[in-house]
Parts: sequence; C-alpha cells; structure tokens
Amino acid sequence: MPDFNLLITLDVLLAEGSVARASRRLGLSSSAMSRALARLRETTGDPLLVRAGRGLVPTPRARELRERVSRLVEDAEAVLRPAEQIRLDTLVRTFTLRTSEGFVENFGPSLLARAGKEAPGVRLRFVQKLDKENVPLRDANVDLETGVVAEETGPEVQVQALFRDRFVGVVRVGHPLAKGRITPLRYAACGHVAVTRRGRDTGPVDEALKKLGLEREIVTVVGGFSTALALARATDLMATVPERHTGSLREGMHSFPLPVDTPQITVSMLWHPRYQADAAHRWLRGCVKEVCAEEGGRRPGSG
Repeated sequence: MPDFNLLITLDVLLAEGSVARASRRLGLSSSAMSRALARLRETTGDPLLVRAGRGLVPTPRARELRERVSRLVEDAEAVLRPAEQIRLDTLVRTFTLRTSEGFVENFGPSLLARAGKEAPGVRLRFVQKLDKENVPLRDANVDLETGVVAEETGPEVQVQALFRDRFVGVVRVGHPLAKGRITPLRYAACGHVAVTRRGRDTGPVDEALKKLGLEREIVTVVGGFSTALALARATDLMATVPERHTGSLREGMHSFPLPVDTPQITVSMLWHPRYQADAAHRWLRGCVKEVCAEEGGRRPGSG
C-alpha cells in the first residue's frame, strides 16, 4: 500500500528544489530526507530531482507532478482540518425529522419560521413516527427523531431531553365532564378513546385506576392523538393525551388534570453519532431544543 506521507515530502522537495531546504522545512535530518527522496524515486520510477552544477533541477516528470501533488496535499489538509464554521445564509440542505404525532402541529410552525430566518436554503421534511424502531436513524434515512426513549433504543443512538410532559383528559366544550370535580369514578365511567401504536389498549392510566378498583370504558381504539382528539371534539368520548405535545390540537376543547397519579414522560430528540460533530446538524439540534423550550414557556401550566 502506498505511503501517503511521501506526498508531503514530495510536495516540499519539488517546492524547494533542495534536499537541505526541504529537510529544514520538515524538521528532518539531511540523511532522513535523502532516504525519503530515494523511496520517492523508487516509488515513482523517476529520478525527480537531478544534479545540475551545485544544485538540483526537476525532471519533466517532476514538473508534471508538482501542481497535482500540491493540490492533493492541500485537499488532504482540508479533510483533516477541523470543520470551519458554517454560513447559515448560504447553507443548502434538507433535513428529515421523524416525529411523534402532535410535534409538528405544536412546534413545527416556530421551527420552520426560525429555519427560514436563519437558513433560508434549508428544507425541513417531517415524516410520521409509527414505531419506536431506530433503524431509519442508523440507515441515514432520518436526520433527527423526537419522542419518548424506548428501553430497546440502541446504545449507538445519541439522546438529549427536550421537555417533560404529562397526560391530561380532554372533552368537547359542553361535555358533562367540563363541569364539576373530576373524580376517578367519573373519569373511568366516561366513554374513552384509547390511543395505541403498539397493539396495547391499556397503559399507566389503566394501572393507576386498577389500584382503585376501577376500569376505563374504552369505546374505540385509534393510532394517534390527533385522531383521538378529533373524535372527542365531535362526540361525548374523552381522550387522554400528553399536554404539551397536543397544545395546538386541543384548542377550543376542555382539558383537565387526570384524577389519578401517572408518571410524567420525557420527550427527547435522538440522532446517530455520524452527525454528532456535523455543524449544520448541531445547528438543527439547537433550533429544536430552543423552540421546544420557548413554546413550553408560552404555555402556562404545561410541564
């Protein structure tokens, strides 16, 4: 396999036209530089530098290689140099974000506005997160993902928390539950729209009710929060959804804290380590984190 370090030596030799000057420039002894020149002659099959009076002159092959070698060394140095700070105003790139339902409706407008202002050449592509598999991240089909981190999340995935969320009950305006104190019994007795993407009809809310000897009356099961809220808006059914994740979707409806204790959830963003040091991706992650923080601050009582 070729020794690519010889390219640097060759570049300096051809630029200086002197073994002594090249050795000083590279910090090598004259004997070490002479050995390097001998290796270069053997590798290229050409003398490269030949004696002419008291000095050395390049051969036709050396003159032919000089510009090419110089460009190769410059390119190699650029590859190994730390990435320069990006210019957002000239950045042209499409980022694919895989998000849970409700994220785009709540945080998408602010995220798009910020990206459009700071990096007008950037396009954000949102795709729906139908499961918790991280294969799209590993296969580079997705740049960034948001959601609750699953136990099966691979150790190679980078994770950063965005915000904490809690579940609330939601009914249409004028619903019987929109008035009076919500007790566990009143909550359980109402017809429910259950949300599941994994085939399970029960969850933490049902476990909390079970401890009180109660069970929800689940009328129908849907695959997403927006569908559950659409049904609750048009019927006497109730939806139980995460508060911050569905702020925009719940506008014009009556929301209330659950009458049973359920654990809060942490919504995070996930990405593959290949993008950890990528300046443009780092900017995107900063945008997502700050937009989530700003939107949460505008919504009193959320958390």
